[in-house]
Amino acid sequence: MSHYVGIDIGASRAKLVVIDGRAEVVGKTVRSSGVDYLATAERCLAEALESAGLSRGDIARTVSTGYGRDNVPWTQATMTEIACHAKGAFHHFRRPMTVVDIGAQDSKVIHLDAAGRRIGFKMNRKCAAGTGAFLEEIAHRLDVPVGDLNGLAERSTKEVTLGSFCTVFTATEILERIRAGEKVEDIAKGAFRSVVKRIVEMDAPQGALVLTGGVVAHNPILARLMGEVFGQDPLVPPDPQFAGALGAALFALETAGR
Repeated sequence: MSHYVGIDIGASRAKLVVIDGRAEVVGKTVRSSGVDYLATAERCLAEALESAGLSRGDIARTVSTGYGRDNVPWTQATMTEIACHAKGAFHHFRRPMTVVDIGAQDSKVIHLDAAGRRIGFKMNRKCAAGTGAFLEEIAHRLDVPVGDLNGLAERSTKEVTLGSFCTVFTATEILERIRAGEKVEDIAKGAFRSVVKRIVEMDAPQGALVLTGGVVAHNPILARLMGEVFGQDPLVPPDPQFAGALGAALFALETAGR
């Protein structure tokens, strides 16, 4: 059986998925993107193939997506992140939906109809607010690992609103909150609230609300806060961080032989 690869090289992490001819995932890996995207892609492919018990000769087609999609010369095609995240999300939830993908450097809101066709999208490219980079800056200011933010926020007992739109101004606002005696866990929750607020300002969901991306994968509180704001329980696919890579692999499968 032939196999198909999708690789999503983001600004922070590179994700790779291997699927078989039935669109079943047989291997996957994630690594820091680093500064040499090609070398990272090579390591991702080697790891995923090893875990799947495959060799390069078993791969019929590869599609790349993400920030560094043009830096992998051995792929046969490239696709936009919008198309691949939509494809990966619809693979799991076949219904009209709005996909919200929160990445390291940007956020996307993608509307799909009942057939999975894209009927609209918006992206946040003007500022890091509402992205993983924003949360990393917040963690830096709070002097905690970014991976601890979710646990801190879950222990919050008080709402602390961060009003600044700009990441730089928010960092200054946090210093003022610390000086005022606010607890770290309450500020952490306020940071997640700020991310949700940025998404709300981008667009309203149509149909089911589906969340993808590494930020959602590592911070489950975002799904709960999104649900509170939009009045529905969000759907989170298995391995939401791999949604874009899965979508790319599905495009590789669909376009093989054309």
